[in-house]
This record gives sequence, structure tokens and C-alpha cells, in this order.
Amino acid sequence: MNNRPRVIVITGSRKGIGRFLTEHYLESGDIVVGCSRSKTDLEHDKYTHFILDVSDEIAVKRMVSSVRKLFSTIDILINNAGMASMNHFLLTPKATVEKLFSTNFTGTFLFSREVAKLMSKKKKGKIVNFSTVAVPLNLEGEAVYAASKSAVVSLTKILAKEVGEMGITVNAVGPTPVYTDLIKTVPKNKIGELLNQQAIKRLGTFEDVLNVIEFFINPKSEFITGQVVYLGGVS
Repeated sequence: MNNRPRVIVITGSRKGIGRFLTEHYLESGDIVVGCSRSKTDLEHDKYTHFILDVSDEIAVKRMVSSVRKLFSTIDILINNAGMASMNHFLLTPKATVEKLFSTNFTGTFLFSREVAKLMSKKKKGKIVNFSTVAVPLNLEGEAVYAASKSAVVSLTKILAKEVGEMGITVNAVGPTPVYTDLIKTVPKNKIGELLNQQAIKRLGTFEDVLNVIEFFINPKSEFITGQVVYLGGVS
């Protein structure tokens, strides 16, 4: 029986859900490699942090190469890094569109591609991406954000088919609003309107998100791929 710790890569690990997931898996005895655009104050003997922009192809390649040299493999990739923006589309500048797609979609694509190359060598691996309930709810004011996450959903389903024979599963979790920096600037009435469209009318929690991720990365879930689980009863 192989008792070695799992090697888990978590993007956007400095704060929010990424920080919570990082600390959880470190407490579980896993090796965690994280990244963000700035330094982290997290120090742990099983944690390695990289400073980069997830949409920077060269930086992503270098990070994955470094992880390969340090640990020889990557068992799990959690593409958590993301950005949100709420604007009427008539008031949305092109720069916002490019920024959201670069972080939410391009970052997910690059990390998935580079990590899958490494996973394919051992014919084993799990990738979990992040969508949002803004996609199925078609939320007003979130056209660009939802579009970028819709692209992640399509990517998830197609990648699942392309890497399935390599022993890699690809799934996505779609959280409802969770109290992080992403929603601090969203008006309370907008959050209330969103919650009213859920079957369970409350904000999500980090634990809710973790629960879905744990299901996807469980060894018994090797036959689960190409799926998107939206929280709160949204479909």
C-alpha cells in the first residue's frame, strides 16, 4: 500500500477559499503547492508557494516544471484562482473582459494543460475547476464573469473526454456566493436576489465547497468525470 502524501496544486492559495483548502490539506498531511500574484504569510514545512499570474504561460510552465523536480508528480490540481466583476455590459470596459478571461479561463486552461502532461505519465490524476451559479442563473450584471466561467464549464467537459484514457478525471464545482473578497463589493440587495433563486437560501461556506471537492478527488470517484456540481440547489 502506498502511504506517501498526495501532492496537491492549488491556484489562488493566498486567501479566501484557496487559503482554506490549502490549510485543510496541509492539516491532512498532504504536500501542497500554491500560487498567487503576491507573497503569502503561510509557512508550513509541506507548503511551497510561487508568485505568478496564472495567465502567464511561461510562469505556469516553470512552476509545474519546478513541482516535477521537487516531487516528481502531481496527484491533484484545484484551479481555484478567479476574479469577479459586476457591471452592466454597456458599462464594461474591454480591459475588464480581458482580465476576467485571462484569470478565470486562460489560467485554468494553462494549469490543466501543463499538469495533465505530468499526470498522464502515471496514468492517474484529478483536476477540479471552479465555475459559479452565475452561469445557470444567467445573472444580470455578471455577463462577462458568467461568460468566463461558462468557458470553464465547456473546457471541463471537453477535457474530461480528451484525458479520460489517461486516467485523469476533470470536474467542476459551482459555488453560490461565499463570503470572500469576490463579493464584498456586491450590493446586499443583489446578493439577496441571488439567494432567492436558490433552493437553499443562504450563502455558501468554505466547507460546502470542500465537500464537493472531496467527492471529486476521492479514489472511489474514478468513474466520475466531466461533471459540474452547483451548490444551493441551483441547476
